[in-house]
Amino acid sequence: MESINIVEGLGYLASGLVAVSFLMKSINKLRLVNTVGSICFVIYAVAIHAIPVALINLFTVCINIYYLTKKDVSKQANKR
Repeated sequence: MESINIVEGLGYLASGLVAVSFLMKSINKLRLVNTVGSICFVIYAVAIHAIPVALINLFTVCINIYYLTKKDVSKQANKR
C-alpha cells in the first residue's frame, strides 16, 4: 500500500474542511471553517503548481474574511 505524502494529505484535508463547512448551521462557523479549508487549498495548489486553483481559493478566503469582519463591525455599530 502506498502512503499519502504531505501535499496530497493537505489536499484531502482541504477537501474535507470545505465539505464539512457546508454542514454548519451558523453562517459564521461555515465561513470560518471554509476559510481554513480554502487556505489549505491555496497552499496545496501552490505546491502542485495549480495557479488557477490557488487563485479561486484565495478569492474565496478574501470574500469570507470580508463578510466575517463586516458582520462583526455591523454588530458593534448596532450596540452603540
